[in-house]
Amino acid sequence: MKTTLHNIKILAVYISMIFFLFSCSNDDISIPQDETGEENPVEENPVEETPQETGEETVEGDMGTVTYFNRELTEDHYILVNDAMDNRVYLMDKNGDLVHEWPLGERKIGNDVVLLEDGTLLAALQADGPDILFGGFGGKIQIIDKEGNALWDFTYSNSDHRLHHDVELLPNGNVLGIAWEKMPQEEALANGSNHNTDLYPESILEIDPTTDEIVWEWHAKDHLIQDYDEIKSNYGNIAANPQLIDINHVPAETGNIMHINGLSYDPINDLIYLSVNFYSEVWVIDHSTTSETAATHSGGNFGRGGDLVYRFGNPTAYGNNDTERLFVNNHYPNLFEPGKMLIFTNGGDLEQSTVYELQLPEALNSASIPELVNPEILWSFTDAELYSPKVSGAVRLPNGNTLITEGDYGIWEVTTDGEVVWKFSSEGFFWRAYHYAKDDPAILALGIP
Repeated sequence: MKTTLHNIKILAVYISMIFFLFSCSNDDISIPQDETGEENPVEENPVEETPQETGEETVEGDMGTVTYFNRELTEDHYILVNDAMDNRVYLMDKNGDLVHEWPLGERKIGNDVVLLEDGTLLAALQADGPDILFGGFGGKIQIIDKEGNALWDFTYSNSDHRLHHDVELLPNGNVLGIAWEKMPQEEALANGSNHNTDLYPESILEIDPTTDEIVWEWHAKDHLIQDYDEIKSNYGNIAANPQLIDINHVPAETGNIMHINGLSYDPINDLIYLSVNFYSEVWVIDHSTTSETAATHSGGNFGRGGDLVYRFGNPTAYGNNDTERLFVNNHYPNLFEPGKMLIFTNGGDLEQSTVYELQLPEALNSASIPELVNPEILWSFTDAELYSPKVSGAVRLPNGNTLITEGDYGIWEVTTDGEVVWKFSSEGFFWRAYHYAKDDPAILALGIP
């Protein structure tokens, strides 16, 4: 009797199990409840991803938050960060930890600060009490040692001139800088301006740090064209003269009509590349001239004096509405190797930034202006989350990755395949970030282990 009853119970259990399995095969699976009777949604595949499975790892460093998306593909190096919001210049590692910081005291960052091979900083700083108040502050250049002492101090800031944005050390030891210069309204109107205000066109200066002498200069005001008033100076056909600068291309009530925000020097061809933000272009000028020849339209290695040797990015700036536009505002024309440039186009109203790697023309010669088309795009990167309307830039790393500064966010590292492998974010406003290998002479000069 006990055996029969036992067998019946076992059979009942089997039937119950079969019924349960059959009921679970239906789409209307019941939702389990917790102890309070509230329903707890259940995922069909509740497999929780772990950092080990995705490769993603977040690190809270001294200077901000770092996310490794693929640590194996990142470049292990130091990064020089210029944070204009917090007025700090520091070196950090890839975990966002502080390696070295330069005490600035009462000095304020203009924009660019770069680490030189001897461990000093070449810094664009804000001059006291500037008369010209456009953004991209400056007026002062210093060379600063690792303790924060100024080894060289040069100020160029008054009611008629002001340094701004970017500086670069030349192979001869001199320093290139960008400066606004005032063109009073009367002079501007005589040059064909349709702006009823003072203008502030750009100039490029070469300064000898041993003497504080300006040894070479180029002035945009010497290379203008306009089709607004035929009885005024510089009247001509803009589309037929792309080597000249349309003074009326930008409607600027403030008089800040060009806004050069970056420069790079090509030592092979003795050329200077200028990022002209309001024109959404790069202008190329000849540095082989004298200052006197740079004010003319002939002479120098390229036979054009100070006229533009080449320009690209926005054909509408010289009356060409048929060629594709490449840039919408731009920063940092980074000549990272011969014939190649990285540049950050901010995107403006597009609210989408893009980094381009460009192949520059092989031949820039005196016979004629190169065919005015954009350089070949070798590589580009954009992302739905990449957008900074101001500042920013990109540098190429030894492993082939690209380090991108997104000015109001932080820094990205991406591969040539467009994979984001590392990010740094912090509360700040980042002009640029520069890569320095751990065995770089500048790092060794600082005595960092």
